[in-house]
Amino acid sequence: MKHTILLLHGALASEAQLKWLKRELPPFYAVHSFSFSGHGGQPLVAAENTMKHFAQQVQQFIRSRQLPPVHVFGYSMGGYAALAAAVAAPELFSSITTLGTKFDWTPATAALETRFLDAGKMREKVPQFVAQLEQLHAPTQLPELLNATASLMRGLGDAPLLTPQNLATLEVPVQVLVGELDKTAGVDASRHFADFMPRATFEIIMNTPHPLEKVNPDLLVTRIARFVEMVQENMV
Repeated sequence: MKHTILLLHGALASEAQLKWLKRELPPFYAVHSFSFSGHGGQPLVAAENTMKHFAQQVQQFIRSRQLPPVHVFGYSMGGYAALAAAVAAPELFSSITTLGTKFDWTPATAALETRFLDAGKMREKVPQFVAQLEQLHAPTQLPELLNATASLMRGLGDAPLLTPQNLATLEVPVQVLVGELDKTAGVDASRHFADFMPRATFEIIMNTPHPLEKVNPDLLVTRIARFVEMVQENMV
């Protein structure tokens, strides 16, 4: 029987971010992905652009397609959404692998993360990147998406969905991966939060910063597949 894997993208991206991973994962996996609302051409409803809603979208995707308990790979924001979904509905998940997921949300860290989410400043500094984002997320206007993303981050800063208390109750196996040079997720914070989860493993990927395209693709595929197989063997 094929193992089912769900791939979840990061902020300001879409499921297209993970197309290469879908190709590289072993062919005997049934691999799924989707774009969160407001991303990749999906309608943006500002009131629904919250991490709580994204976690509900993960649950809804699994249930609406009647998928068996899934193995998730979530990059950055996608990893946080997967864990928040699993805290609320653990029966939907066989395992979760996160990469570059930021756990330590406070008002101060949210302020740091949102300070660059300004369309005007981005056009001046990284015009090609802005053009790519506009094309990726059309018809949603980029300033609207940036404002909604900043609001989501501030919401996490004020009231994080993942806490030491609820992570300690999570019995789903979790693999926390973080790049050695990742200044967004942070090695120490990632290790700290992994320690709260009773069935978590933690690994630092050496010489690797936050952007997904900087991660060694062969290493990432290996880590995901190895964890899935280990969890499946333990379930037998």
